[in-house]
Amino acid sequence: MLELLCRSAWRSASALALLAIALGVALGVAVSAIHHAALDEFEAGLRTVSGAADLEVVAARDLDEALYPLLAVQPDVAHASALVERDVDVAVVGGGTLRLKVIGLDAFRAAEVHPALLPPVDGFGRLMEPGSVFLSHAAGRALAVAPGDRLALGRDGTPFTVAGWLPAAGAGAVLAVMDIGDAQWRIGRPGRVSRIALRLRDGVARADAMSRIAALLPAGARLQTPDQALARTDRLSRAYRVNLGLLALIALAVGSFLVAATQAAAIARRTGEIAFLRAAGLTRGQLMRLLVGEGALLGACGALLGVAIGHALAALVLRVSGADLGAGLVVGVAPALSFDAAASAAFGLLSVVSAAAGAAWPARDALDIPPAQALRAGHFSRSPRSPGGAWRARAIGGALLLAALAATLPPFGGLPLGGYGAIAAVLAAAVLAVPPLARALAQSLPERTVLPLALARARLLAEPGFASRSAAGVLAASALIVAMAVMVSSFRGSVDDWLDDVLPAALYLRGDRDRAWPDDIEARLGAVAGVIRVEPIRHQPLLLATDLPPVAFIARPLPGDAGRALPTVGPQWPADAADALPRVWASEAMADLYGWRPGAAVTLPLAGQALQVRVAGLWRDYARQHGAVVMDLARYRALTGDRAADDFGLWLNEGADAAAVAQALGEAGVVADPQALLSGEDIRRRSLDVFDRTFAATYALEAASALIGLAGIAAAFAASGSARVREFGLLRHVGCTRRQIAQQLAAEGLLCALPGLLLGVLAGFAMSALLIEVVNRQSFHWSMDWVVPWARLAGVVFAMLGAAVLAALLGARSALGIGAVRAVRADG
Repeated sequence: MLELLCRSAWRSASALALLAIALGVALGVAVSAIHHAALDEFEAGLRTVSGAADLEVVAARDLDEALYPLLAVQPDVAHASALVERDVDVAVVGGGTLRLKVIGLDAFRAAEVHPALLPPVDGFGRLMEPGSVFLSHAAGRALAVAPGDRLALGRDGTPFTVAGWLPAAGAGAVLAVMDIGDAQWRIGRPGRVSRIALRLRDGVARADAMSRIAALLPAGARLQTPDQALARTDRLSRAYRVNLGLLALIALAVGSFLVAATQAAAIARRTGEIAFLRAAGLTRGQLMRLLVGEGALLGACGALLGVAIGHALAALVLRVSGADLGAGLVVGVAPALSFDAAASAAFGLLSVVSAAAGAAWPARDALDIPPAQALRAGHFSRSPRSPGGAWRARAIGGALLLAALAATLPPFGGLPLGGYGAIAAVLAAAVLAVPPLARALAQSLPERTVLPLALARARLLAEPGFASRSAAGVLAASALIVAMAVMVSSFRGSVDDWLDDVLPAALYLRGDRDRAWPDDIEARLGAVAGVIRVEPIRHQPLLLATDLPPVAFIARPLPGDAGRALPTVGPQWPADAADALPRVWASEAMADLYGWRPGAAVTLPLAGQALQVRVAGLWRDYARQHGAVVMDLARYRALTGDRAADDFGLWLNEGADAAAVAQALGEAGVVADPQALLSGEDIRRRSLDVFDRTFAATYALEAASALIGLAGIAAAFAASGSARVREFGLLRHVGCTRRQIAQQLAAEGLLCALPGLLLGVLAGFAMSALLIEVVNRQSFHWSMDWVVPWARLAGVVFAMLGAAVLAALLGARSALGIGAVRAVRADG
């Protein structure tokens, strides 16, 4: 009998419940698998580059090579090796480009520190030949080249000859190695190196050596261990990964509500079987374990399916989009996907637990029915035990208070865990509020009304638990849709406005960090017909902390009131003629990560010296989440003597055509690479296209959540319809038409979905506030202005109400088709 019971349950199980669980598991597993594939390969590549080094001297831009001999003769240092590193574009056979990490080294010095970067011994001579490059096997496969082939590296297509392979490089390392002198002249800057690796003498304490070596370093240079570099890389994508993981958990929560509705449908069809087993001697506990076990088994099957889909999705993303999850940080590796056992086990366990919890709800209600009463056909459940109004009110208030307190917590390890907890508490409070709101809506209807509506009102007042089960999935789905819609609309609107502020020029000329512009480039740009003003822009990365990514320093012309050129936020520090400190404007990330505030005096390592500056204010920056600092270009040049520029903004005459001016710049020989010149409108369009592609997955998740929520309505009404066959038969006997009963079911569907939608919209707005003000601020360190897509949200609400009515009718259509006489005989 137990075997038959289980078989009937699985015949009744909804495929959508299985897919809902699988969706949440797949998303979480895919994000984790992609990250681990990328980070594991990146770690292997970092170990290859770091080799046997105990310490590394790095700077945000480059180091003077004169520092190398100074460090090499220190008593703590056994071996030192200088490296030049560049990420360059290489044309790939068949079209497109590959981002290749190119390393320049001294073969004799590197032998003691970076042995994995060296070619075989017989290749040392070829390594020192000008124009020769050795490739890792992964780079050779990606570029489809062999020894003797020619490569064009960088934007200017500097030619190199493939001299051989790097047999000891990691299997997924996409890199090239050449002589350091050749690298400095061809792809780098003469007299500059990227890092200096140090291997300490045996018996030297690393902490003591670090303090002694750090005292020798110039401003802007930092000591780090290889592990710190890896931790910094992990931090780059951590917030993005965790936020995607949050979406996966929400998908699991929606799936658990659908499991509850599906199990309710299955139990409704087996009410007589369950009652017979109880009458035959099975205890309530045994049946409870059996029914909850069915839900857990459904969750386990969904987990297995989700793990398979998640790894397939991860493989697809690695092949199509690469491993950086949109962050653009994993360069020089070709990750190989492996089975992510930890994430699979964690999300699999969560799916089993959530599905079991979803099954426990209807199982408890079914076991509350006395066996003698349940053996009578047509009875599914009575009004379930429900916490008293005072207890429920206290629980809702406690959940909301917990949400408010959690929202005020600072980030833990750079993650907004308090914000995530607040979102969970808001969702719990909304679910708890469904029964009283459903009862209040039903009671607000007049007792004397049209028959279908009166019957629907009586039904919901008699069984408020039915409305709770029906509305829970709709609530979770609508809350997710509203929260994501408001957050994404606010984010996109803020980015749109920000682009207006930071792209005032008609054309922008981008430079190459390793190629200096001619001294007369500014005059030559201004001499082209149509150009009325040229503004040079200087970029420089600053490494202010070894455990954080570099900060972007930008020197550009600023008016007296910087607020007219920058999207400033908050109060600005008033200018004081007596204050001799140069003024800078910091992005919001600098306030969160470094504690900078308007009026603070801070130190910046610029031009090899430590300059003290005054923070004049904060500004909004969506391009650099790890911090940016802006200084007026004239003041920067006066302080540092650095008159170089990286990019240029070009203002045109009124009525001048940007395309014609760009063509004139090329014909005049001022701009050799057409790809280096972009219009402000092009940059704006590309930026918004990237934004839309980034959030495309959230739109798919919203649609899936809506479908899952509506499936819960259909499953609940399928359960109700199969258990109410006798009720419908009696109504037909007393004169109700099939049309009136269908209208009753439609009214019930509307009244069941309405409280879920109302609470879902309220919870969604609360969740969007937490996403905007807490999660995004603590994860990415930027604020945004609220933009609510009212028309879209109204369309979603009305569409879901209509779909809920249709789902209720479809779910109960089999019961409507049974004849009146047959329905009454079912009670026989």
